[in-house]
Amino acid sequence: MSPVTWGAVRLVERSATVYRRTWLILISGFAEPLLYLLSIRLGLGQLVGDVDAGGGRIVSYSAFVAPALMASAAMNGAVYDSTFNIYFKLRHAKTYDAALATPLTTTDVAFGEIAWAMLRGFLYAVAFAVTIAAMGLAESWWLIAAVPASLLISLAFATMGMAATTYMRSWVDFEWVGAITMPIFLFSATFFPVSSYGAAGWLVNVSPLYHGVELIRAAHSGHGDPTLVLHAGVLVGIALAGGWVVSRRMRRLLVV
Repeated sequence: MSPVTWGAVRLVERSATVYRRTWLILISGFAEPLLYLLSIRLGLGQLVGDVDAGGGRIVSYSAFVAPALMASAAMNGAVYDSTFNIYFKLRHAKTYDAALATPLTTTDVAFGEIAWAMLRGFLYAVAFAVTIAAMGLAESWWLIAAVPASLLISLAFATMGMAATTYMRSWVDFEWVGAITMPIFLFSATFFPVSSYGAAGWLVNVSPLYHGVELIRAAHSGHGDPTLVLHAGVLVGIALAGGWVVSRRMRRLLVV
């Protein structure tokens, strides 16, 4: 194992140790999409009825929304940890200054924190997948394939979140986190098919979450097509670009 990889693992171990005492924080991002799903399953879904999920498949509204909310849970976990948590350790606790007094490098710090944010989003998604199965909303055993897909979603949003955090100057800037993630959540074909957006459908394709939603929906239904490669490629591209920005910015902020 290379020194860089080992240093990143040490940062992940540190985060896991810290969260053992503050584990309630870990469920915060999972609760919101879960409550959405419960409200739809027990209330709104009864009014909407069945919907066309594409390809001629007719499913219940709950089964249509559930995989999108699983993708949203992966996004929430990654974004929450890669923004608020990273900013506090970078600007106030000076955790990374202390880390650099050891053999760790700025690359270790960047990769280690991205990895932990990714794992947090991944844990949310796995818990959500179990919930979907327990509620009888799983259409296929291919739902298992949604687990690695959620890892890709978490990675993309972890890199984007941390890259944005390196440019934030105060806590006031964090108003942008909600201002950006809420439209992404609402306009990613989360609650309605892309066809429902009409002329504004191109906005859905711009959303990074939409590409993750398509991957999760395909796994959830057990039906895939070649366009899934494109959706996965978009998320990989975002992750690579975000990781590059984070690596450069952390070096600039921490190395005098």
